[in-house]
Amino acid sequence: MSAELMDRAVAALRAGQVVCFPTETFYGLAVDARSVAAVAALVAAKGRGDDAPIAAIAADPVVARTLWAEPVPRRALDLAAAHWPGPLTLICPSAAGVPAPLVGPDGTGVRVSSHPWAAALAAAFGGPITATSANLAGSPPARTAAEAIAQLGTSVKVYLDAGPTPGGPPSTVAAVRADGSLVVVRPGAVRL
Repeated sequence: MSAELMDRAVAALRAGQVVCFPTETFYGLAVDARSVAAVAALVAAKGRGDDAPIAAIAADPVVARTLWAEPVPRRALDLAAAHWPGPLTLICPSAAGVPAPLVGPDGTGVRVSSHPWAAALAAAFGGPITATSANLAGSPPARTAAEAIAQLGTSVKVYLDAGPTPGGPPSTVAAVRADGSLVVVRPGAVRL
């Protein structure tokens, strides 16, 4: 990816706009995960209801922890150390101020992506970004930028096209509760 394209994507994120980017499995949609207005724009672009919380991607575990209440359960930190970067989304109790569409019954889900473009986007932005699939609500997730464009059109400001993604199982989603208990919310690419 060119530096110019990355700069355009980061500028779009800082302006509260939606960016489409590749992940380990499918294309995703990014906005600033700490911005209520940007998350609202994302929800509108997807035509999404309140059926499931939106997950986030962080550049590293330190940034991931900004979405979680302290103290973070030790079990979550151990799972992060064992599986990040990779397709494991960990849900922990939410920090104050996390936009409501990112908060579910057990908190906020975040992962550190192993896809080089997703990781570079999160790092260049310098904060957590959303990681919901690049599709309209109820439609199949996009494996190519062209599939995302066909569904989302101009509601996305910047499309980062890295060719086809592998598809396959989505990220595993697991909730780690304050007491350290673990609940697999969605089985996926990482077996726990």
